[in-house]
Amino acid sequence: MRHNKKINHLSRTHSHRLAMLSNMAASLIMHKRIFTTTAKAKALRKYVEPLITKSKASSKSPEEVMHQRRIVFASLQNKYAVKELFQTVSEKVGDRPGGYTRIIKTGNRLGDNAAMCFIELVDFNENMLKETRKATKTRRSRRGSKKTAETAATTTSTATATPVAKKTKNKPAAVPEPIDEAVTVETVEADTEEETSVAEIAVVEPVAEEDAQIETAEADTEEETPVAEAEVAETVAKEGDAQVETPATEEEKKDAE
Repeated sequence: MRHNKKINHLSRTHSHRLAMLSNMAASLIMHKRIFTTTAKAKALRKYVEPLITKSKASSKSPEEVMHQRRIVFASLQNKYAVKELFQTVSEKVGDRPGGYTRIIKTGNRLGDNAAMCFIELVDFNENMLKETRKATKTRRSRRGSKKTAETAATTTSTATATPVAKKTKNKPAAVPEPIDEAVTVETVEADTEEETSVAEIAVVEPVAEEDAQIETAEADTEEETPVAEAEVAETVAKEGDAQVETPATEEEKKDAE
């Protein structure tokens, strides 16, 4: 019976499992990100994170650093991975108190439908670091702005509420003055009279203009009529003279003889 045995054997023997995790850890340190199954990634995280903690020995003596390098080399069996871990990764991960790896699930694999994922070193993914930094800054600013806004609102409300209460206590309530109906009627009548006078003035002005135009037209016609009469009299006189001057007919001549 396997009671309380939580280790995942990954369908391998003990030696095969250790060799596989050693190779995967060396690949993760060298490439900073690898693609594998979720079960192997979870087993690798428990294997590689203690090795990264051993590499953070900057404050220790050279003898202790050498001792840690030998322990890590016994697990990795790769001198290039050990050099990369103690020179590059340890400097980048120096301020982080654990949690050096991140698992990103990518779905299931075609064929056997196994769950697949990426496992990577947290401090070497620049895109994720930028997003987390931006998010933390905005959250802090929002919380601070809300608190400051609430405090400012409370102070202004208290400052404005207290003097108003004092004024209402000291001063009595204002009583509306009675309205005189006669005065209101007179004002309304005066307004209506002014409006009617303005309307009458507006109507009289165009009537006066029309009268003046008619008078000018009549004067022009009166001036033209005597001239026309004189011309007619002249034409009539000329016609009379012409009739007088006409020669006598033959009968008239005979009568005269």
